[in-house]
Amino acid sequence: MADMGSMESDHQPTEQAQDIVVRGVESRALTHERFHQLSEVPAAAVWLANIDNENTRRAYKGDVEAFIGFCGIEHADELRQVTRAHVIAWRELLESEQLAPATVRRKLSAVSSLYDYLCNENAVESNPVAGVKRPTEGANEGKTPALSDEQARMLLKAPEGDSIKARRDRAILATYLFHALRRSEVANLRVFDMRERRGVMHFTVFGKGSKTRFVPVHPAALSAIQEYLTFAGHGEDRQGALFRPVQNNRTGVLDQALTGDGIYKLLKKYGKYAGITMDGLCLHALRATAATNALEHQADIAYVQMWLGHSSIATTRLYDRRRSRPEDSPTYKVRY
Repeated sequence: MADMGSMESDHQPTEQAQDIVVRGVESRALTHERFHQLSEVPAAAVWLANIDNENTRRAYKGDVEAFIGFCGIEHADELRQVTRAHVIAWRELLESEQLAPATVRRKLSAVSSLYDYLCNENAVESNPVAGVKRPTEGANEGKTPALSDEQARMLLKAPEGDSIKARRDRAILATYLFHALRRSEVANLRVFDMRERRGVMHFTVFGKGSKTRFVPVHPAALSAIQEYLTFAGHGEDRQGALFRPVQNNRTGVLDQALTGDGIYKLLKKYGKYAGITMDGLCLHALRATAATNALEHQADIAYVQMWLGHSSIATTRLYDRRRSRPEDSPTYKVRY
C-alpha cells in the first residue's frame, strides 16, 4: 500500500502538468506555426533594414559579417550559441590588429545592435555583448576637427558675388554653421520644412532613427535662405527641395535636391578659397564647430543634445572642443 501511495504521488504531478498543458493548448493565443516562428532566428536583413543611416548600415553589415566569419557561424540558429567569451576573443583579435579604439567600439556596437534586435524578436535569450568592456581611449572627444570662429566667418564670406550659385552656397554654409545639421539632413530639406512655429521660423529636421526635431532658424541663415529663394524662384514649390543645382550639364534636371556629395565638394572649394588648410575638413567639422560655439556661449549641453538630435548626452560631449582651444593653452601664458 505504501508503494502504491508512492506511485500515486509520483504520477499525480505528471497528470496535473498534462492537464495544464491541455488547458493551455485549448486557450493558446499563438498558433502552433506562430509559436515556432518566434523561436526561429530572423534574417539579419530585417535588422539591417531598420538602420536608417546608409553609412551606419553599410559599416554594421561588414562588422557583423566579420564577427560571423570569426566565429565560424554557418547557420542562423548558431547565433544562439554565441557567448560573451566569443565576443571577448573577437575584441582581443581586433585589438591585436591595432585598430583604432573607436573602430573596435563600433564593431562591438554593431554586434550588440544585432543581438538587441534578436532579443526583441524573442530569437535569443540575451545579448552576449552586454557587459563586455569596450576600449575607452579617445572616447571622451571625437576626432572630427572644429573651425575657429575666425575660420567660420571666413568660410561664410567665401561665396562672393550676386549669382544664384553664390547666394545658394552662402545659404548652405549658414545652414550648417548656425544649426549643426548632418549632411543628409541639409540635403533632404524641402522648402516646406522651413516654417513658423509659435511665431518663429523653424527647420523641420528628419534625423537618425526616423526622429523628427524642430530647430529654430538663425536670423543670419534665414536672411541668406530667403535671398536665395527670391533669386532662384522656387520658394512657392513647397514640396520641392530647398537647395538645388543651379546647372547640370549631364541631365539638365535642376528641380531635385543637391546631393550630399555635391555639398561636400562645395565645402572643399570654399574652404580652400578661405585659406582653411586643416586636415579633415568635412561637413561633419561644421557640425562640431557649431556645437562647440554654442557651448562656448553658455548653451546648456542638454539643449545642445536635443539640437544635435543625439539620443545620448555622451555622444554630444564628443562634439565639445572647448578643451582643445589653442588660445587657452598655457603656451600663451608664458612670459620671459
